[in-house]
Amino acid sequence: MPVYRDRQPNVEGNVLLRTPQREAYAALAGAAAEPDDRELGVVMPVGCGKSGLLSITPFAFRARRALVVAPNVRIAQQLYADVNPTREEMFYRRVGVLDGGPFPEPVEIRGRTTNRGDLEEADVVVTNIQQLQGEENRWLQTLPRDFFDLILFDEAHHNVAESWEVLRQAFPDARIVNYSATPTRADGRLMAGRIVYAYPVAEAIRQGYIKSLKAVVLNPRTLRYVRREGGQEIEVPLEEVIRLGEEDADFRRSIVTSTETLNTIVDASIRELNRIRETTGDRRHKIIASALNYEHCIQIVQAYQARGQRAAYVHSREGAANERVYRRLENDELDVIVQVRKLGEGFDHPYLSVAAVFSIFRELSPFVQFVGRIMRAIVPNEPANPRNQGTVVYHAGGNIAGRWQDFRDFSGADQEFFQQLLPIEGLDFGDANELEVPPPVRPRDGIEVRGQAGVVLEELPLLQDDELRRAFELLQSRGVTAEDYRRAEELRPVATTRVGERRALRGGLDARIRTEVGRILGQRGVNPEGRDLDRRRLGQSNFVVLKATIDRRVNASVGRGERERSEFTRAELDQINANFNGLVEDAVREVFGG
Repeated sequence: MPVYRDRQPNVEGNVLLRTPQREAYAALAGAAAEPDDRELGVVMPVGCGKSGLLSITPFAFRARRALVVAPNVRIAQQLYADVNPTREEMFYRRVGVLDGGPFPEPVEIRGRTTNRGDLEEADVVVTNIQQLQGEENRWLQTLPRDFFDLILFDEAHHNVAESWEVLRQAFPDARIVNYSATPTRADGRLMAGRIVYAYPVAEAIRQGYIKSLKAVVLNPRTLRYVRREGGQEIEVPLEEVIRLGEEDADFRRSIVTSTETLNTIVDASIRELNRIRETTGDRRHKIIASALNYEHCIQIVQAYQARGQRAAYVHSREGAANERVYRRLENDELDVIVQVRKLGEGFDHPYLSVAAVFSIFRELSPFVQFVGRIMRAIVPNEPANPRNQGTVVYHAGGNIAGRWQDFRDFSGADQEFFQQLLPIEGLDFGDANELEVPPPVRPRDGIEVRGQAGVVLEELPLLQDDELRRAFELLQSRGVTAEDYRRAEELRPVATTRVGERRALRGGLDARIRTEVGRILGQRGVNPEGRDLDRRRLGQSNFVVLKATIDRRVNASVGRGERERSEFTRAELDQINANFNGLVEDAVREVFGG
């Protein structure tokens, strides 16, 4: 008889399990008795034990054989480790769910290292969705429709996509449970299934399962910008900055890409990182930043590097390079990691404590997933510990506050809690001294931010406990207003050096060239690893041929030779960046003709 049916796990009353794990298990066990309800959902914040809950869920359903599906390889590997009995720290042992063996027999689908016989002997099969995609997929074609009687989808805000629907149809009789920190996906659609359990973020913070959060909002008293089509400089007050951020997509994009405003987000996040490090005496705390795209990653990394921060980025184009960045992060060799969209999922590094928002979040789900990267507690079950504090940094013109209105649609219990993090209205920011930093022109943007005056940082606590509330009521009773005690500091830019800026520009030049090579070859349908462009028969790939040609054009444009890039001056780098598009076009004509 399968282990999930034969053994009784130690869940109820198990103090080694977290409250949401025990409660969610009980809810799932109750729902399992209703066979007509095929698909169910569980909403649980990051850091509350979701992977452990997945490990014990098959017991709730007394499953014959379960399939656990993750959205990427990293998460699949983590889930497999939790149920792998060869690991002394596997979940069942660590928390005393099972008192010795036999344990459920696991197998992982990874390439062609697993065969049909392995799956037939398994109680639980763990994989990532990419292993089960495609019309010719050997597993979907050969496995009988009743092979699995339970399917568990992790990070299930992805699972309304077509690729996941194919999997549902392949095993039509299997019960399904979806798990996520938010029941909506990037396009706003709800994940499938009736939600049978949701653990409030507010309660997770109160219990010390995740970090306590606050937001630092950058509020310019005025902002000056120029629209490309008109060329006239416009100065607007804070109220107009917020309105334009809500209504104008070009304006939102300019806030996170224009040098002026981007640098203030960088400066404020460094300020917060330094404050956390000084308060805790721990230099391991770090920043995670969200970027729009590959080029934006490079721009943000350069801004941090120019301020003396050890920064790197991860991106889906980079492959093995991402693993090197992750290792540097784990080894505390980075201060800042920059990412695009989904790469944060499945990477849990508790010392990520500051989330710097440089992205446009049109829907709540990806924003919650990004902020979730800084929510994992460093010291478990100690909500007041200063090491368990996280900060979200964003610009008032980025329209981030609007994302939290969507939270009302699915979690009314946390509505007030999230409003305290990112209030939608009623902000009064006061005066501040003028701060202006002239930015370089970025003509490809629809709007260019030219300057800001009086950039004010306002701290908005996420959660106010009863003691704080009583203290505030006492102040009110004695005639003291909130404005009297509002914390509103003027942002002081982080100092940079010319040599630091030059090194950051030089480091970003090679990444920018690689980006262009990949884009050009992709647009032309040319295989980067092919040899079509190697007309000199030197054994060089198409990628190398085109990159070498751009490199040569770039070097020649400032009178430098092949091995003289380390000698580039700041003026030469500025000249290269100003003429970059033309240099690339010349190289393309040389390689492809025309």
